[in-house]
Amino acid sequence: MPRLCQTEGLSEDQSEILKAVRTFVTEKILPVATELEHADEYPTDIVEELKELGVFGLTIPEEYGGLGESLLTYALVVEEIARGWMSVSGVINTHFIVAYMLMRHGTDEQKQKYLPRMATGEVRGSFSMSEPGLGSDVAAIKTKAKATTLDDGSDGYEITGQKMWLTNGGSSNLVAVLVKTDEGAESVYKNMTTFLVEKESGFGETAQGVTIPGKIDKMGYKGVDTTEMVLEGHRIGADQVLGGESGRGFYQMMDGVEVGRVNVAARACGVANRAFELGIAYAQQRETFGKPIAEHQAVLFRLAEMATKVETAHAMMVRAARLKDRGERNDVEAGMAKYLAAEYAHEVVEASFRIHGGYGYSKEYEIERLYREVAFLLIGEGTADIQKMIIGRALLKEYKL
Repeated sequence: MPRLCQTEGLSEDQSEILKAVRTFVTEKILPVATELEHADEYPTDIVEELKELGVFGLTIPEEYGGLGESLLTYALVVEEIARGWMSVSGVINTHFIVAYMLMRHGTDEQKQKYLPRMATGEVRGSFSMSEPGLGSDVAAIKTKAKATTLDDGSDGYEITGQKMWLTNGGSSNLVAVLVKTDEGAESVYKNMTTFLVEKESGFGETAQGVTIPGKIDKMGYKGVDTTEMVLEGHRIGADQVLGGESGRGFYQMMDGVEVGRVNVAARACGVANRAFELGIAYAQQRETFGKPIAEHQAVLFRLAEMATKVETAHAMMVRAARLKDRGERNDVEAGMAKYLAAEYAHEVVEASFRIHGGYGYSKEYEIERLYREVAFLLIGEGTADIQKMIIGRALLKEYKL
């Protein structure tokens, strides 16, 4: 095993899982990742094999057919997968967040209905908070659900609005959607509800009143589908309100986002680790002035800085995951891990890009793909500025005079 990104205190089961995933990444993902990414092709074969490995049910309890593993195990698996191709980790990230929200907040009926099929990958999840022009201001969402009576006489809602930036928006068939409901509460945060919207996989009209227009063309992070979702009078039963109680959507989503930020930190660690691997390998092969460039002090110092950043980010990600596994609030730690890991990943990838010189600009070299992919980590699950606001406000409360 390589020296970097080692984690102390893992069980034998955890170590075996990580060993299997690393082997899978090396043999099945790395050889095809760049070709699929350049073609913007969904990794169908890879996803099917991940189902067989049990990755889609990694954290789902055994009683629902999953493996019942911790957030830490999941984060370390994501780190390995992102080392191979970050887009593949995106395929399972939103699925995991929806499964986590169901485990934590779903009714018994909702858990029985979805979790066993999510564990096998039959049901694939995505989630949606953002809207066009909204950015990180979640409280400003405009998509609304109005109470109504459905055709069978049961209580329900009619949802209208437009959602944005759904990872797995096309390939998923279950979407956790945050919308406004008029609860009459003084706080805007208590006027939001999470709905579990079922749809068909694909694009176009995928359910009554639900349209997925198509894939958004992105600079990087290709292969995985990122979409909009348009809701026009989508009628849905009250039993599809997450947890069976309206007005709790914001808090449910924020709980999901905390584990999502650990996930993004893990992805950043994986990308940074791969960039370091590529940089240190190239530095030993490329010669200038009669010796490998790794022997030039400028490159040697750069490699040392890269490795230190990879290790630091990994340690913070592991700490944030372990806090959540203990049942503690980890908003600050997850924000710190996501912020630092994303920034360091960007710096490590750029340093590796510089080591590659002109070849780093060529699509024949893997570092070109990483250079485009890593930009997503700076904005996904909340920008660096949002993380700093969360961290700063929490610290002011902790250290209040």
